[in-house]
Amino acid sequence: MQPEYDVAIIGGGPAGSTAGILLAQAGRRVVIVEREKFPRFHIGESLLPYSVATFDRLGVREELDRWAVDKRGAEIATACGSRVVKFLFENGFRLRHRRAYQVERAKFDQMLLDRARTAGAEVREQTAVERVEFASDAVTLHTSGGVLRARYVIDASGRNAVIGQQLDLKQPLPHLRKFSCFAHYEHVQRDCGIEAGLTRLVSAEGHWFWLIPLDDARTSVGVVMDVDAFKAAKQSPEETLDRVIDASPVMRERMRDARRRTPVHAIGDYSYRNARLTGPRWMLAGDAAGFIDPIFSTGVFLAIHSGEQCADALHAVLAKPSRESRLFARYERGLRRVMDKYLRFVTAWYQPEFIEVFTSPTQKFQLAPAVNAVLAGNLGNDFGIWWRMQLFYLIVFLQRHYPLCPRLESRAPAQAQAVAEVS
Repeated sequence: MQPEYDVAIIGGGPAGSTAGILLAQAGRRVVIVEREKFPRFHIGESLLPYSVATFDRLGVREELDRWAVDKRGAEIATACGSRVVKFLFENGFRLRHRRAYQVERAKFDQMLLDRARTAGAEVREQTAVERVEFASDAVTLHTSGGVLRARYVIDASGRNAVIGQQLDLKQPLPHLRKFSCFAHYEHVQRDCGIEAGLTRLVSAEGHWFWLIPLDDARTSVGVVMDVDAFKAAKQSPEETLDRVIDASPVMRERMRDARRRTPVHAIGDYSYRNARLTGPRWMLAGDAAGFIDPIFSTGVFLAIHSGEQCADALHAVLAKPSRESRLFARYERGLRRVMDKYLRFVTAWYQPEFIEVFTSPTQKFQLAPAVNAVLAGNLGNDFGIWWRMQLFYLIVFLQRHYPLCPRLESRAPAQAQAVAEVS
């Protein structure tokens, strides 16, 4: 029996919708199966400049320009306020795009799913995929709404990881056992001008905060800490978030007039990768391939990147099936390389030496612009960035034993703030 679809996509989030839009635009028969009803609350609201070119391909950039918050970079501060460093994308090393967006994910994800429909993809919401069967000529999806057959399947089901769970591919990252709680607030204090749209990260002892502006009034605020630290405190997520905010002078000041407008959401132990990212007639994309950490806004960036790469590979394979093995292998190597780079960056972030080096930026060897470029999503094979990042990691390593950068004092007075502007 001839499959009904060329590609079935499990999940309608950024990875699944990106793949669905591009395949439908190329004339492929696509169905997106999404277990929830959009719009729905989701975290991960900060986008990176290296996704902008993909937004052009998807045909959504003009819409984002109309309603999304203009993001020109990020600010990283210590919780006591003794050090604050701003990284503006315009100063990044060889960056093609120097701005990005902050978005409310419910609105952003709805926009992408609607665009997939407009492009010609069939979308089935509130339909759960229960299992996937693989055959030599097709895949069969058993869903809560019936059976679907397609030539190929992309699993973009997020951390549910339908195929990863079914094939027992998920591998936790034990050194990143983290817990996060977060909510949306109004009246969080912001700076003026282009700095109003910056992502703000606040590093504290044992945890860190994010503040991401969603529109003129609302801000996403969250904290990330070790799972064991959350359990040991024996507090609810709401109590935990209030407690750690109150303990930070920087956060207290930013949140002085804030009012919470959503429930406090929580998620824990979310870092993992999959042993394989492709197989006969299947590919994994976005969080279904792996999720590292919310720091540096990697989640949505990798979702959009991998969704695009899956779509391009499958469009070529559908035209010439003999290319499946080679193109799937190329996709897996490329995505693993990108994830490896982010995993190294994230692992370094949780070392105490990292924030000492990070908040002491230098223009020597253009190290700060190279780090800036990685924060913007430039994870290509640029040798100029590669060797500068190796030097950066060497400095972080040496900082353990030698104070190459000023040491942080755990209780430095907030009034001794030193602001370093990267230029």
